[in-house]
Amino acid sequence: MSSMNKLSATIRTFHSSAARFKKNVEFTAVRYPYLKRGNYSFLSDRHLGFFQSILSPHQVLTDEINDLSGYNVDWMHSVRGSSRLVLRPKTTEEVGAILQYCNAQNIAVCPQGGNTGLVGGSVPVFDEVIMSLGLMDAVISVDELSGIAIVQAGCVLEKLETILHLNNLTLPLDLGAKGSCQIGGNVATNAGGIRLLRYGNLHGSVLGLTAVLANGQIMDCLSTNKKDNTGYDLKQLFIGSEGTLGVVTQVALHCPSKPTSVQVGFFGINSFDNVLETLRLSKQNLGEILSSCELIDQSSLECVTSQLKLKSPDLVNHFPFYILLETSGSNADHDAEKLNSLLEMLLKNGTIVDGTIAVDSTQATNLWTLRERIAEALASEGYVYKYDVSVPIRQFYQLVDVMRARLEKLPIRCCGYGHLGDGNLHLNITSQEYSSELLNKIEPFVYDWVSRQRGSVSAEHGLGLKKRDYIEYTKSPTSVHWMRRMKKLFDPNNILNPYKIFPGTLNE
Repeated sequence: MSSMNKLSATIRTFHSSAARFKKNVEFTAVRYPYLKRGNYSFLSDRHLGFFQSILSPHQVLTDEINDLSGYNVDWMHSVRGSSRLVLRPKTTEEVGAILQYCNAQNIAVCPQGGNTGLVGGSVPVFDEVIMSLGLMDAVISVDELSGIAIVQAGCVLEKLETILHLNNLTLPLDLGAKGSCQIGGNVATNAGGIRLLRYGNLHGSVLGLTAVLANGQIMDCLSTNKKDNTGYDLKQLFIGSEGTLGVVTQVALHCPSKPTSVQVGFFGINSFDNVLETLRLSKQNLGEILSSCELIDQSSLECVTSQLKLKSPDLVNHFPFYILLETSGSNADHDAEKLNSLLEMLLKNGTIVDGTIAVDSTQATNLWTLRERIAEALASEGYVYKYDVSVPIRQFYQLVDVMRARLEKLPIRCCGYGHLGDGNLHLNITSQEYSSELLNKIEPFVYDWVSRQRGSVSAEHGLGLKKRDYIEYTKSPTSVHWMRRMKKLFDPNNILNPYKIFPGTLNE
């Protein structure tokens, strides 16, 4: 969608607005004093000499001021590592050589893509060597007939989308950070995004992949067959594994045909019961052309319009809730008629109070901008506590109300928005600066509440560091036990992204 082209600028602006926090970002090891460095080797001149012998000079970064700072801090400036080395391989074979050496020398490695996550999964906790895949950015092939694209893991999502559009295809994945995030990181976190309602998650869209194991062995699962029923489907283990089982270097994606008709509507709603009724009637009346259903609460819209000086639609009033609907199809007249009929029905039966439908691509872009720049607007207020959770759709907004009552006047703002169609809520709480008092009021209460609803403490960003202690709020102890066993099997020395996903001590 054209509105997403703003995301590179959004991320840059976010970095600019949050830059005042960068110099004050505590080291992760200080903010989380219970974390203890594993018994890994410390980087030496001998180690550095080996990496310099197999990589070009621009692939080995050691300047802490000019090179390393951006890799050691996450994009929200909430966690900070102390790595002294960034390696930037260009090929799967180089990744293999790096990991083989690190495994033999007991050097911990932090794989990193676009570094757009929310849970501290893509930056080191201590001094792990950072393996950045940004130079592995090639689109290897696109087949319009089969709808299959093969790309390197470092390819930025927006670049891939542009190339796919030239071949009359589109991505099954669309994210707010698509101007910065990389497909390997998307796969590693099983990213969802705004089109999951239409296309499902990456477990269904990834046909194959190549991954490098901790010992440097290359696992070639790069199948392009839509049907392959031969043994265990090993690629699925790497989707959502957050770089703890292996480093994904290539991905084969099934990409649907590019829609030739895109319609966008924006509705104002007075109650959450009517929000649910709007979703029900939208699914019923729009059917196969419904591609997105996003909820924005009044506080989120107020933030994005006031902080970024954006203009919201001229609806008759301010509402507690807004829904942004998108349809994607192949017949503009047919799709527009269905969306207009839905709008008339919703207005007539009082489900919505007011609404508008974009008459052209510019208006559609402006509507999507209101949704996609909320994160940037919140960041401009101060420090942001972000929670990406899945809850039953009927309880989608309850968590926001519960947290407002619990936190009272401690935060600047407590708001919620997100992917209503698949139950993925983005709960955001802002304060002037990081506050342990506020954090302790939020966690673990928020995860306990989600668990009681039988939801998930992470919907689409993984567990990383920040949520690792809460995995059993969603997964059973037996499940976590076997996850640990798989980690031990694939990475017996625990060099790949240690301190992430699992609570407790290393090699437990």
